[in-house]
Amino acid sequence: MTATMTNATLVERARQVIPGGVNSGNRVLPWPIAFVRAEGAYLFDADDRQYLDYHAAFGPIILGHNHPQVNAAVAEAMSRIDIIGAGVTDLEVELADRLNRHIPCAERVLLTNSGSEATYAALRLARAVTGRNKIIKFQGTYHGWHDAVLMNVISPPEKIGQHDPLSLGMLPDVIRHTIVLPFNDTEAVADTLHRQGEEIAAVLVEVIPHNIGCVLPRPEFLQALRDLTRQHGVMLIFDEVITGFRHALGGYQSIVGVTPDLATFAKAMANGFPIAALAGRAELMDRFAPGGGVFFAGTYNGHSIGVAAALATIAELESGEVHAHCFALAQIAADGLMQIAAELGIPLTVARFGSVFVPYFMEPAPIENYTDLFRNNTARDLWFRKTMCEHGIFMIPTALKRNHVSAAHTRADIDRTLEIARQVLRAMPADLERSARYP
Repeated sequence: MTATMTNATLVERARQVIPGGVNSGNRVLPWPIAFVRAEGAYLFDADDRQYLDYHAAFGPIILGHNHPQVNAAVAEAMSRIDIIGAGVTDLEVELADRLNRHIPCAERVLLTNSGSEATYAALRLARAVTGRNKIIKFQGTYHGWHDAVLMNVISPPEKIGQHDPLSLGMLPDVIRHTIVLPFNDTEAVADTLHRQGEEIAAVLVEVIPHNIGCVLPRPEFLQALRDLTRQHGVMLIFDEVITGFRHALGGYQSIVGVTPDLATFAKAMANGFPIAALAGRAELMDRFAPGGGVFFAGTYNGHSIGVAAALATIAELESGEVHAHCFALAQIAADGLMQIAAELGIPLTVARFGSVFVPYFMEPAPIENYTDLFRNNTARDLWFRKTMCEHGIFMIPTALKRNHVSAAHTRADIDRTLEIARQVLRAMPADLERSARYP
């Protein structure tokens, strides 16, 4: 590290050559920080500060940063094969077979590079098969950057019930073909399909809306989606980009016993290396085959780096020890935060599933959809996260976002996190009480 390579200087250099200084719009932080190393459960910045990482790159780091077995598998693959661009490689066949064995809906698998690409392809296939144009998504869910889905994620109250696109330049004709409904509202889905079912190609659902923290589906909701979509000839697509592999090898669908027509997965299968997959029923997926009428292509699809990382990551997860370890530590973290807040008299509830835990600054109450989160005190949420970062505990300072436990976290890490959380919560300013009551 040179004397001039600091957080401030690197961020300033980035702003001179990268729009906004970041290569993805949701990476902006409220203070200058540039990371130069990651190892296990820790991140290191250019000022030589160490952070215990709960962000995990928005979730895919399930084994810990720079996992030695995963890195070794990538190095071995690179030593014998890189990118061919014709036919198929042995690694691709092995990974597709492994996914087929673990994921209930995966009669066929196609590999691509990002969750956005996977959801785009899924919707294209649904429209091709059904001959319909409209889709249903749910308020608060995120499915990527393309025009059909980039809307109604973190919406203000006045935008609920109407389209809320996240970007300029989106095609109005594409936006109007997307119907946005409340998550967990079976009646709204049934009514919409009854009235417009013959126009709707697919229901696309983030099975746990982790992009707004941890909002669990009601026990009957996903099964109702399965029953209703079958009744109306509509494709059911599970977005498992976050839930897949972090919560179970077979995705959340293997936990709840509801099998969709199609499902999307991404980089958690490879401990963060770039890869994604679209999996589904053979009769549907075979429409992507040459002569099937639905185009699917990409030079980097099935690249040996991501595929090798996925095979190594899945091998680690197959023992069952990783999930058991992560789930147990996340439970301790969630329970500990709740206990500390109760002792300090701070309204706080912690939602948890598997290795994910999310503190919401609100009185404990059922959280079943996005509008329930209007009770969250965003000012307290942001202050807590930012102050935890200042104390070396990296919880991304964005309201409602998840914390993730990896196999590299230890009980000592959780205990230290809770000790610091107690200090931070005790010091929380009282004047944040009623500020900024929605995301």
